[in-house]
Amino acid sequence: MTVRWLATALACAVLAAVPLAARPTLTQYGIEALLLASLAQAWNILGGYAGYPSFGNSAFYGLGTYGTAVAMARFHQQFGVGLACGAALGMACACAVGVPILRLRGPYFAIVTLGLSAMLAAIVRNVAIAGRNIGLILPIFRSDTLFYELALGLLAAATAAVALTARSRFGAGLVAIRENEEAAAVMGVATTRFKVMALALAAVITALAGGIHAYWITFVDPASAFDSSLNVKMVIMAVFGGPGTVVGPVVGALLLSGVSEWLASAISSMASLFYGLVIVLAVLFMPKGLWDAGRGLRQRGLRYFGENLRRYRL
Repeated sequence: MTVRWLATALACAVLAAVPLAARPTLTQYGIEALLLASLAQAWNILGGYAGYPSFGNSAFYGLGTYGTAVAMARFHQQFGVGLACGAALGMACACAVGVPILRLRGPYFAIVTLGLSAMLAAIVRNVAIAGRNIGLILPIFRSDTLFYELALGLLAAATAAVALTARSRFGAGLVAIRENEEAAAVMGVATTRFKVMALALAAVITALAGGIHAYWITFVDPASAFDSSLNVKMVIMAVFGGPGTVVGPVVGALLLSGVSEWLASAISSMASLFYGLVIVLAVLFMPKGLWDAGRGLRQRGLRYFGENLRRYRL
């Protein structure tokens, strides 16, 4: 346990020092990667621990983006106030829609959550205070180092929240829901309340990431704020790293962000193809993510990959 905490502290110190030694382009890449890792970690709370694969987290990202943007651009509030407004909007939306949609399961739940982003984007396009289709321009503040540290702080907070969840009665209840929801309800787990709480926590983290990104790029519009491809990224990164684990989604997000950036710069014309190939191979040979793969390789060696192919009939 002491070694694990020391390793975590060392990793945080190294990441925090990146803007001091790296080029500006690397710092900018780091901001994107850290925010994506926070999104993957947020998705992990409901999708990994409770087994409810949400495809609507970009709705909370968009609400965080617009909550921050409207507060700053329309009401001339400070960034901290705007960020709090965005987080509050995301949490309020999660609590409002959580009860009805979390009664659905499987593909029905996934389809409804996928439509949530599209619905909110359509609403924003017709709201004058949100700039309609034109979008909003935020006050310019140029400090990549500050936004990098904010993104790192958010990732640290999100990971700490997941770690606390994993060790709590709340986390045990989510795992019970994932394994057998009917049995969990019989055992006294308040399944609906636990799921709504998980969705609200994920929404706050996701909305904060959206708010930080909005102020960093100083411009928001409905297409970018409620981008459905963002859902795909956070799901892939969390699953690649290991859903239902504390560190897996972070490792998966940072690795895949690095692979994507390297492919885009080295072989830009084929980057999407090779990135997709990496994902396909990962799903085939380690469907439970990097975290499970590391444990399997220690126990069974390279046989782990063959066993996965046979077990899942691939």
